[in-house]
Amino acid sequence: MTGPLNAGEAAVTGSGVTVIEGGTFCLSDATGDVTPGVAQGLFHQDARVLSRLELRLDGQPLEALSVQQQDAFAARFVLRQAPKLLVVRDRLVNDGMRETVTIDNFGPETTVRLELHVAADFADLFAVKHGDTTVSTEGTVGKGKLVLPGQVSVSATGEPAVTPGLLSWTTTIPPRGRWSTEITVRTAEPFDGAGPTRRLEAWRTTALTATGQKLAEVLHRTRNDLGALRIDGPRPYVAAGAPWFMTLFGRDSLLTAWMALPLDDTLALGTLRTLAESQGTIVEPRTEEEPGRIMHELRRGPDSTAALGGTHYYGTADATPLFVMLLAESWRWGADDDAVRALLPAADAALSWVDSHGDRDGDGFVEYAHATDRGLRNQGWKDNPESINDAAGHAPTGPIALCEVQGYVYAALLARAELAETFGGDSAGLRARAKTLRQQFADAFWLPNRGWYAVALDGAKEKVDALTSNAAHCLWTGIATDEHAAALVERLSQPDMDTGFGLRTLSSDMGAYNPVSYHNGSVWPHDTAIAVAGLLRYAHLPGAVDLAHRLAGGLLDAATAFGGRLPELYCGLPRAEFDPPVPFPTSCSPQAWASAAPLLLVRALLGLTPDVPRQTVTTNPRLPAEWGTVTLSGLRLGQATTTVTASGDTAVVSGLPEGWLSTTGR
Repeated sequence: MTGPLNAGEAAVTGSGVTVIEGGTFCLSDATGDVTPGVAQGLFHQDARVLSRLELRLDGQPLEALSVQQQDAFAARFVLRQAPKLLVVRDRLVNDGMRETVTIDNFGPETTVRLELHVAADFADLFAVKHGDTTVSTEGTVGKGKLVLPGQVSVSATGEPAVTPGLLSWTTTIPPRGRWSTEITVRTAEPFDGAGPTRRLEAWRTTALTATGQKLAEVLHRTRNDLGALRIDGPRPYVAAGAPWFMTLFGRDSLLTAWMALPLDDTLALGTLRTLAESQGTIVEPRTEEEPGRIMHELRRGPDSTAALGGTHYYGTADATPLFVMLLAESWRWGADDDAVRALLPAADAALSWVDSHGDRDGDGFVEYAHATDRGLRNQGWKDNPESINDAAGHAPTGPIALCEVQGYVYAALLARAELAETFGGDSAGLRARAKTLRQQFADAFWLPNRGWYAVALDGAKEKVDALTSNAAHCLWTGIATDEHAAALVERLSQPDMDTGFGLRTLSSDMGAYNPVSYHNGSVWPHDTAIAVAGLLRYAHLPGAVDLAHRLAGGLLDAATAFGGRLPELYCGLPRAEFDPPVPFPTSCSPQAWASAAPLLLVRALLGLTPDVPRQTVTTNPRLPAEWGTVTLSGLRLGQATTTVTASGDTAVVSGLPEGWLSTTGR
């Protein structure tokens, strides 16, 4: 692609086109085909229920013209068979899948044979991802439909001939005529074609609008994508991302819920409650479970017990303090006192993990080291095996203490201290611990001759000295001193970090830099959004607001280039040479925290800080001029519902109940 996509057009990368609704998604190529032997398919609850879905017209594949995708749960594949036949596949996913195939004939009368080749292997999602799958079956014929493993059936209108692995139609289409068939793939649940639209319409959220067209389009896509990733139930949460992570992830779901608070505050409590139910209680090296530890990943597929040691895997260093941070933030945004009180034991168990199993050597920092060869080697948000290196590009030996994790612990201590003031606990002691950690962190992690924080300490407590975006998370949590933050602002603003489309995960001056890698120089939208929020926390420092505006603008420009949807990541190539941004071939899209990143941008640049327990709403807007007027209507703050309207450096909060106070942060 050489230019920006039109609104509603899908961003088709090497990973294909994803259509998703809750725990069901279809990954195909640009023709809509699911090809045997590759990592594609229709997936339901972490199992592949269709491993082949190929459409052929007179025995030939069709030519792709475009893919249009207004909503995450639906897509239109526009195809042709030269010179006179236009074929459209309208696909909708919801527990199963429905697809309408329409053929328009722009030539003389013609007789065509349409074939749909179908097969299934009921393989586990992980097996598909890694190419380790079993032989597919073409199913059996039963009452005009194909019956496949996993209680899956495929049927269609138009009276197709049905044989194992094949539905076929022979039809004559007159000049300027049209023919169509509706194909339904049913899982164990009944298919409801109106379900996704009805569920999205029923989702009670804040209405976020902007007069700036670019931001308005991105916010519309954000809501729809998060709605498609939302897992409903008594405890709603957002799955990490399609196609490979349609499940609960501790870190991803917690951070997404944090970012999404202005849109839907119920996701935070749903995520916290779900994670509290699976919080670690024993020491189990196979799954890396430890008492108080928050789970990293949940899997439900046929072979889930073989993935990372079990259905519940705990190998993450950051989800546990993030849990405590989100609990306090949810309370500030209006979570009911009883709900917060019920989760306090889980928060205290989490901080106990920080002090015990999290701090392996008693030095006051949280470290990680995988317990088995099956577990993750790196257990921060950059969890690729090659993602943590020093400035020369060498991987350190563990245990590893990441800089951003210490920031999360610092913020978690302050969060629990704030809760203690209302719900009981040693608030003063927690604040004293946070103060001590901040000083220890400054001494141990700062590189005075470089102007940034070491990405980590290695097993010998030596600084791992690469310049990474991780340091910007230390701005977000507030663990950075003003002196260090000022140096960081200057350093992050340089071209080796700022691509023009967002912040690189690793400086281009570092030895391991690779702009087309997963974590060593790529751009992750959620990571850049956290950096923007961190910069605005230090808005009083020179250059912080300017850099925040530049990074936010780069992200929105990238979103526009990707059809309004920010993918999980994209290549960290310089904008001056590569415009639009270059997709990363296996990037999840939609992906939860990438979809939520624009919400964090809006919240940070509004300076929106509610404090429901104290009946106060603070704003401190620094909105870019091109955003125009930004409005949050129906913003729920506990039992109150309000509207925030802002442009430039002015904001108005209206509809607050009597006795509430609206203040400015300046």
